[in-house]
Amino acid sequence: MRRRILRLALWGLAAALLLPAAVVLAYRFVPPPATPLMVIRSIEGHGRSRAWVPLDRISPFLVRAVIAAEDQRFCAHWGFDAVELRRAVHDWRDGGRLRGASTLTQQTAKNLFLWPRSDWLRKALEVYPTLLIELLWPKRRTVEVYLNVVEFGPGLYGAEAASRALFGRAAAALTPVQASLLAAVLPNPLGRNASRPEAHVAARAARLRGVMDQVDTACL
Repeated sequence: MRRRILRLALWGLAAALLLPAAVVLAYRFVPPPATPLMVIRSIEGHGRSRAWVPLDRISPFLVRAVIAAEDQRFCAHWGFDAVELRRAVHDWRDGGRLRGASTLTQQTAKNLFLWPRSDWLRKALEVYPTLLIELLWPKRRTVEVYLNVVEFGPGLYGAEAASRALFGRAAAALTPVQASLLAAVLPNPLGRNASRPEAHVAARAARLRGVMDQVDTACL
C-alpha cells in the first residue's frame, strides 16, 4: 500500500512538472487559445475581443511603452527582478504596503495559467511557469505573447483588438501618444480608458513617453 501511494505521488509530481512544461513549450510556437482571465471576464459579462498578431505587426512604440511601464529591466533579468524585489521588501519594512514587483515574464505566466487576484498562493504558483518561460522562450516571444493576451479594457485582449476598438487603427499604426496611453491603463484596465483618459492616466502616459526612448530593447 505504501509503495502504491508513493508511486501515485511520484506520478502526480511528474505530471505537475511535465504538463506545464509541455504547454509552455507548445505556446512558444502556437498562440494560446484563451487565458483564465478571459474566461472569468466572459462569465462577468465583459465579452471577449481578441486578434492575434505577430510582434512585427505591433508598433515598436507600444513595445517600448509597455516595457517602460511594467518592467524596465526586462532584457537584464531572468524572470525575476531582484532590484525591484529588494525595493518592495524595503518599502514594506519601512511601513509601506507590500507592493508587487512582477516582471513581464511573471505577468505573462500569470495571464496564461493563473487567476488575476494577487495573493501569496498565486505568487507561489507563478514561480514555476515563470522559470519555464525564461528557459524555453526567447525574450521576443515573451513580449509577443504578453502583448497579445494582456487586458487593455473590458473585453479587450491584446494590442490589435485594443488598438482597433479604442483608436480605430491597427496596432502597427499606433502613435507614441496612443501607445503610452495603452500602457498607462495596464494597472487597472477595467477602471481606466486609453481613448478617454482621466488626468492621472494622461499624466502617467506623459511620464512614460519621457522614458520610452531610454528603454533597453536589445534582447528583442
